Amino acid sequence: MRSLTVVLALAALAGCQRRQSPPPSPASPATPVMAAPGDAPKSEGLVGKLLERIDAPPYSYLRIQTRGGEVWAAVPETKIEKGAEVTVSNPMQMDNFESKTLKRKFAVVFFGTLDAPSNPAGASMQHATAAKGPADAPDVRVDKAAGAEARTVAEIHAQKDSLKEKSVTLHAKVVKVTSEVLSKNWLHLRDGTGNADKGDNDITVTTTGTAKVGDVLLIKGTVRVNKDFGAGYTYKVLIEDAKILN
Repeated sequence: MRSLTVVLALAALAGCQRRQSPPPSPASPATPVMAAPGDAPKSEGLVGKLLERIDAPPYSYLRIQTRGGEVWAAVPETKIEKGAEVTVSNPMQMDNFESKTLKRKFAVVFFGTLDAPSNPAGASMQHATAAKGPADAPDVRVDKAAGAEARTVAEIHAQKDSLKEKSVTLHAKVVKVTSEVLSKNWLHLRDGTGNADKGDNDITVTTTGTAKVGDVLLIKGTVRVNKDFGAGYTYKVLIEDAKILN
């Protein structure tokens, strides 16, 4: 009888403790909550077809059809077109996120960076625009930059193998601009050196800076050799990630 009494007392005590435990307070739906690190697909990123793009500088909001359904992603402002196959790398999930610019709340949005387009047709059209310099640019005469890293356009072509992955400075004139290809601006620069028939009178430069045709720039960037952007576009030599110094 004593054992039964002890058991009943313990059971009553446990029930009392459970009743006294306060329920967890729910998170406020109006407060943005960052998801746990495991919630976002970090290894492969978000992959799918672009259904809609809404620009709200400095971001573009993308509605993407993935294998798991439609999702919204926010990436640095881009001009990628509807229908392109996109990959958003390093996505970080935000719940109940409100864009002040759009005056809109997203139940779930992933912030990340946009990879180069995987759509061959889209990439081909972009590079077809950016790859070639103008055929009718007027004669250019620009003095060579000063300093140990300074090179002319013709020298960069001639010395491309020894300059590979090295920094150079170039003083030259902008003869063509193609904006927002692979999230960069593509400039064609000439300084009057080289020969059009040999193709060493023009150099392609990628930059996040802005310029217009006719500008004379002093730039500094890294020489890349045989750079393959896919879709059949390989550059024998170009200057990437250039900084505009003037």
